[in-house]
Amino acid sequence: MVITTTPLSDDLITGAAHLESSASGVRPHRLPAWVRRQYPDPQLLATEAQPSGVRIVFRSRATRIQLVSHALRVTYAGADRPRGRFDLMVDGKLHSTDLLTGGDNNHIDLLTGTSEMRRGASHLTVFSDLRESEKNIEIWLPHNEVLELISLTTNAPVSPVENREPVWVHHGSSISHGSNAAGPTEIWPSVAALNGGFRLRNLGLGGSALLDPFMARVIRDAPADVISAKLGINIVNLDSMRLRAFVPGLHGFLDTIRDGHPQTPILLVSPIFCGIHENTPGPVSVDLATLGTDHVRFTATGEEGDTRLGRLSLRTIREAMEAAVATREDPQLHYVDGLDLYGATDAELLPLPDALHPDTETHRLIGERFAHRLKGLRVGTP
Repeated sequence: MVITTTPLSDDLITGAAHLESSASGVRPHRLPAWVRRQYPDPQLLATEAQPSGVRIVFRSRATRIQLVSHALRVTYAGADRPRGRFDLMVDGKLHSTDLLTGGDNNHIDLLTGTSEMRRGASHLTVFSDLRESEKNIEIWLPHNEVLELISLTTNAPVSPVENREPVWVHHGSSISHGSNAAGPTEIWPSVAALNGGFRLRNLGLGGSALLDPFMARVIRDAPADVISAKLGINIVNLDSMRLRAFVPGLHGFLDTIRDGHPQTPILLVSPIFCGIHENTPGPVSVDLATLGTDHVRFTATGEEGDTRLGRLSLRTIREAMEAAVATREDPQLHYVDGLDLYGATDAELLPLPDALHPDTETHRLIGERFAHRLKGLRVGTP
C-alpha cells in the first residue's frame, strides 16, 4: 500500500476551537484566540491548550497509523504525575493505547518557587494490525499535556467523517478536564459522551470554572444540542466570590448562554462530594507535608463552618445553585445535584486520592451516571 501523509486540519480534528500553526505542525486550542488575547491568565492558557476531549477523526482502510507529536507537560518536585496517553477508538470501541514519552517538561519546585525547563524528543505513536476494511478511526489526544501535532501518516488514504451525533458542550473544573484519570477516554465527560451517544466538546478547564463572562460567550456562540456547566468547586477552593456576587454572576452566566441557545437543554451541575470543602471555605492549598510521599494531598485553609459575610462552602453553593434554577422558571434548565453523581457514600468506597480529584474508577462512575441524564433529554441532531 502507498504511504499517505495527511495534513492535520479542521476537517479531521474535532473538539478544538482553533488550530494554531507552528513551525512543525499545529497546536489544538480549546478556546478561541480572542479569549486568549483578552485574558492571558497563565493557568487558563496552560489548561485550554491541553486537548481534553479533542480527537483526530477519519475513515480509512489503513492497517497502520503513525502520528508524530511533541508534548509540553508540567511536573512538580515531590509529586509524581502520570504521562498523557493516546487512545485509539475503532468503530466506537477502544482498540489500543499509547503512552507519551519525551517532550518538554517544565519542572516546578513548590517549596523554593523555582522552575526548570527540560527539553526532550518528539514522540512517535504507532497503531498497527488494524483490520483492512473501511472503518471509523478516532485518536483521542492526551487530556493532560499541551500537544503539538506534527504529522499523520497511514498506509491507505483517509477521508473526513460526517458527524451525526448530537453535540454536547460541557464546561467545568479540573475534574471535568480529567485530573487523575488514566487516559482521555476515561475522563468522566468522555465516558458520558461515549455511553450516551454524544459528540463532546469539553470545556473542562483545570482551576478555571469561575463564571467568567468570556466562557459564557464561548458557549453562547458554540453549536450545541445540549449544554452542561459543572460549577462551584473552583469558586470555593479559590475563595473567589461571596454569595452576594455568586448568585447574580450565575444568573448572568446563564443569561448569556440563553442569548445564543434560547431552547437548548442546559444541565447546571453542582459540585460532587469533596470532604475538605463540604463545610469549609477556601482557599485550597497543597498540603506541603505530603510532598515527596506517595499520596500528595490538598487541604482547605478556611475555617470550618465559616459562612460569615457570604463565604462559600460546597453545601452553601449547592443550595444557591438549586435555588437559582428554581427561580428562573426555565423548563429547559435542569439542576443536577453533584452528590447524585458522587456522594458521601461513594467517597467511603472510592475516596478521592488527593482529597480533591477522583481516580479513573470514580471518573467512570460519574460518567456512567451522567450518561443517564444525557439520554433522558430530548435533543436534535446537528
